[in-house]
Parts: sequence; structure tokens; C-alpha cells
Amino acid sequence: MSTTQREAVGAAGLARVAGVDEIRAHFPALERRHGGRPVAYFDGPGGTQVPRAVVSAMTDYLLHHNANTAWAYPTSEETDAAILEARGALADYVNAAPDEIAFGANMTTLTFHVARAIGRRLGPGDEIVVTELDHHANVAPWAALAQERGVTIRTVRLTPETGLLDWNDLERQIGARTRVVAIGAASNALGTVNDVRRAARAAHAVGALAFVDAVHFAAHALADVRATECDLLACSAYKFYGPHIGILYGRRDLLEDLDVPKLIPAPDEAPERLETGTQNHEGMVGAGAAVDWLASLAASDDAAGATGAVGATLGDRRARLAAAFDALEHRSAALFARLWEGLSALGPRVRLFGPAPGTSPRTPTVSFVVDGIPAIDVSRALAARGVFISHGDFYATTVAERMGQAETGLVRAGCACYTTEEEVERLLEGVAELVSARAYQAR
Repeated sequence: MSTTQREAVGAAGLARVAGVDEIRAHFPALERRHGGRPVAYFDGPGGTQVPRAVVSAMTDYLLHHNANTAWAYPTSEETDAAILEARGALADYVNAAPDEIAFGANMTTLTFHVARAIGRRLGPGDEIVVTELDHHANVAPWAALAQERGVTIRTVRLTPETGLLDWNDLERQIGARTRVVAIGAASNALGTVNDVRRAARAAHAVGALAFVDAVHFAAHALADVRATECDLLACSAYKFYGPHIGILYGRRDLLEDLDVPKLIPAPDEAPERLETGTQNHEGMVGAGAAVDWLASLAASDDAAGATGAVGATLGDRRARLAAAFDALEHRSAALFARLWEGLSALGPRVRLFGPAPGTSPRTPTVSFVVDGIPAIDVSRALAARGVFISHGDFYATTVAERMGQAETGLVRAGCACYTTEEEVERLLEGVAELVSARAYQAR
């Protein structure tokens, strides 16, 4: 949490943040059992589970307020108000203004849309900087401009031994011809957190734009577009307990200036000019509800005592979000440290990738491999124990290649707000059994 966020928390009088048992009570998915065991969801980096409050908000909209926008009858006016409220919630989530928040199908689609809009004014001689650490949703849309517009793509190296970007290489790649620097706030494969303000300042020093992929980051830390000084930032609500919908922040002046493809009669004001066609209104409502749910995890001592429940929320939404994220980050860091320590203790047959806890800023997400066992088989074996975990390259294809795991893939585990110590131990026990069985077979 930044100093500004801590001051905001103090000003709002926030102190109490929901415990993990209180949080888990909001998620019906956690009642599921598989193979006679309760399911432990470690697949949050690919998409988190959804609390009842988000589903209820979406259901209420569809059943009682469903309409298209900008017409003079009650349900249309209610839809307009619901969308405005959703923009406000997401604006608080990233520290922006409501008219700087646009919605779309997902981060990938929004990034292609923005890249093509920027690309209309680019041509041979112009350069765009991307990184090897990024999800390809923040690579392919920019790389497409090489074919479509003749721009040059420059790629910043990843250091496989540390899981960190080579910042000297980033500074070398940025030059007078750079028009965009596209960088991820955090790696969805390795958990590495990047200094996006440093990248944004390097971009701005040569008159370039800074585009940030915050899809993985936004689930684990409170994004701040003002502090990071980025021009554009994209994320997806389904990574932070919401529905499948993408969110784009852009400076208002930039959104007004982008040469986006649009229908002539469609709105020409920001942010609607970025939103082609009729939007996913219920998704917008759900995204806003996810933000409100996260904010509801923080309550004042007086309000919590009066109601005896989470959700008594005083102070502004941004301050409550800051308090909630501060507490959740501390909990997840402890869980992750145990996860990393436990996997490391299993010996050389288990290899971990990315920065170790305490060595560099990171999210509670780890990728690893079990020697001699394809990632998909590790995933299946853990699923039999009720531990749901991801495998593959997670669309961070270059990361998998640079780690030497392009063929067999990586196994990825991420801690979410509902993860418990018991679930971490169950995951470790499952991997330990695989290691022991592999060692026996190798005799």
C-alpha cells in the first residue's frame, strides 16, 4: 500500500478486514467436492471464483432493469445509471475518473482495438517496445502492426534465472522512434511484478505512450494509474472475482483523440467512443459489484461492531479498497511463502520459476515442474485430490520457451482471497506424493 493509500485508510477510520472464513462464506463454489474432498481452487490466475453479491447484482439487473441505453423510459434510464455506477466503481479501482473507463469483451479484444487505433497513425520507421515476460495479449496486438503498418517491434529480454526483465535492455530498446511501450504490471506465469512507472517515464522521455497490462496484477494489488503515470491500462474483472468482461483505462484526452473505428451515429465522447456496439450491461454491473464486494471486506471498527458482519462500510470506496488489499496482500504473502518453501523442500525433482519470496516484488503465483512428469499429468493427479491447478504456458508463450518448458508446459498455482493454509498443505502433499512415486519408478 502506498503512503497516500495508508493516509486515506486512516482518514476513513478503517480497521477491520474480513477473515478468511468470512470471505469463504461468500463463495458457493467452495462447497463443491471432488473425489470426496472439498475443492481447493488454485486456478485464480486463470480466473477466480465469484461471490454471491456479484451474481445477485447481475441477476437483479437482467430481471428488473434490462434495456438498451439512452432512451426516455425507466428501464433504459436505470441501465444508464447502472453503467455510470459501474464506471465509477472501476474508476475507484484504478484511481481514475469515470469518463476514463471503457468496457469491452476482454483485455485481449480491447488491446487489439486500441493498438489498431494507435497504429492508424504509425508507419515504417516507427517502433513499439514489448517484452518477453508478457502474456501474448500484450504482444500480438502490437506485433500485428508490423504487418499492417510496417512498424518495427522491439522486444525486451527476460532473464530466465531470476524471472525479471532486463531493465538495461529495456532502456536500450527505447529510443527516439519509440511510439508505444507495452508492459505487463505482473507476469501471469511467474508472478514477477514490474516497475511500470519506471517504464512509463522512460516512454514519456521520448514522447511515447505507456500501455500497461494489469490483468494479473489487479487481482493482487490495488492499481493506481496516477502513481504509475501510464497512459492506458487494461484488466479483466474475472481475475478479481467478477464476470468475464474487460476494462480499459485511458487518459480522457487520449481517449478523445484515438482514431478508433466506430459507427458514424455512435457516441464520439469518451469513454463510449471506445465501446463498439451494444455492450455487456450485466457484465459491467457485475464488474462494479466485484469492486464493491472487495471494498466491503474493509469496515470501520464502529460499524463492524454495530452490525457484527462484514459489509458495514464507512469512508470512500478507494480507501476501503486500499485497506482490504493491504490485508489480503499480507495474508497471501504468508501463504505463498509457505507454498514456495514447501515446494523447494521437495528437492531437485521440483523446479520453481520466478523470483523467490522476499527477493523482488511479486504476486502469490508460482510456476513449477516435476521432473519427468508432464504438466498436464501433474494437474490431473492433483485434481484427483480436489486440488484444481493450471497447466500449460498460460498464453505467456515466450516465458515458457525461455524457461525451457515449451513442450511439457508449466504447472501454476495461485493464492486467492479464499485460499487457506490447509489447502496449501494439501497441494504440497499431492506434489510430494508425485515426487516419491517418480523416484520409486526411477529405481
